Amino acid sequence: MTATPPNDRDTIAAIATAPGAGGVGIVRLSGPRARAIGESLAARRLQPRCAHHVRFVDGDGAVIDDGIALYFAAPASYTGEDVVELQAHGSPAVLQALAERCGALGARRARPGEFSERAFLEGRLDLAQAEAVADLIAAADERAARAARRALDGEFSRRVDALADDLLAVRVHVEAAIDFADEPLDTLGGAALRQRFEALSVALDSLLAAAERGRRLRDGLHAVIVGPPNAGKSSLLNALAGSDRAIVTDIAGTTRDLLHETIRSDGVELTLVDTAGLREGGDAIEREGMRRARDELARADLAIVVLDARDPESGRLAVADAIAGVPARLWLYNKADLLEEGTGVVDADDRIQVSARTGRGLDALHARLRTLAQGDGADAAEGAFTARARHVEALLRAQAELADARVQIEREVLDLAAESLRQAHDALGEITGRVRADDLLGHIFSSFCIGK
Repeated sequence: MTATPPNDRDTIAAIATAPGAGGVGIVRLSGPRARAIGESLAARRLQPRCAHHVRFVDGDGAVIDDGIALYFAAPASYTGEDVVELQAHGSPAVLQALAERCGALGARRARPGEFSERAFLEGRLDLAQAEAVADLIAAADERAARAARRALDGEFSRRVDALADDLLAVRVHVEAAIDFADEPLDTLGGAALRQRFEALSVALDSLLAAAERGRRLRDGLHAVIVGPPNAGKSSLLNALAGSDRAIVTDIAGTTRDLLHETIRSDGVELTLVDTAGLREGGDAIEREGMRRARDELARADLAIVVLDARDPESGRLAVADAIAGVPARLWLYNKADLLEEGTGVVDADDRIQVSARTGRGLDALHARLRTLAQGDGADAAEGAFTARARHVEALLRAQAELADARVQIEREVLDLAAESLRQAHDALGEITGRVRADDLLGHIFSSFCIGK
């Protein structure tokens, strides 16, 4: 991304508070003309970082409203540019009048996210922190808000940067060793290099697990309810949702299409997807429903496999192939109320006896779903930061490239190892937006003397 010099950028303006009436509303300006526009509206000189009680006036000098004007001089502002905030009464009409007056004085309407984009371009935030701003605004509960706040404070970025620095050091080692390719790697610090690879792998795996927890915390757990026909999948969805969202009958194959329901349990968001029963045969519509069920499983975090507790083994065979690629599985033995006392499976972390009809086992199911959504439990969730799917994907690419580099190192194919390490480093840089080709050159020339 090429940054536009601050003085060459347009001045932007936007209503910064949520739509609707409120006690206070804010119009925000950023850019080289922000101070001049703010002073014209306030009809007075604005001092940096001082709250001025003013009357905002239009082009004819008529009062729009009275309120507070704040000026933040560059670079000590949110965007790194001159920023002015106009705080008025929260009437939509008043705020619109202020925004229109800003436009008449030379500001243009800001694009969605443009204030945070400018903060990134000015180095006030990295990409992960900029995304955390949106996550904090959208946080639906206190736990998600705390996690977003940690990401905004740079906890995620610091871990990514530390990992990138360690990876860069390994790249430097490998790049330097290429010039001595005729010598065995062990004479060029091969043992230390392998130790560095091992430490990198451990740190990357840990960060990936934390990012995946953060992604689930932000997006919720995507759980697909799957199983043979008439096992009680739709009844279970209704029981978890607390309403009759799905049609329930004794006729096999009633559910043909996907049915999505979002529920919240103790601050944990779950997207549940009811699917067509998996079996051989069925008419054309039912077969299409089963195809969609398999496609949904390919995107799932969790497969909730619902089996008839009276005959679970036949159901297992029906779903075995479909759930093979799902990261986590939870086996529910439904209709447990129809079992004889003392029969059936014993509850465990990955299996629970339930009855969608009577509610038996649903408390245990909710508790297990909360644990799965939080990752490694409440303690891990308390230290979590929010992350996004793109962050997880970037870390997965870095993990794959690092693994490939280790293989090439063992084969002593240093050119290919160096290229894989470059790809891994770039993948990490995508998370924060810090991808600069000149970083490696600077480290090589400052850290090694290779006689050239």
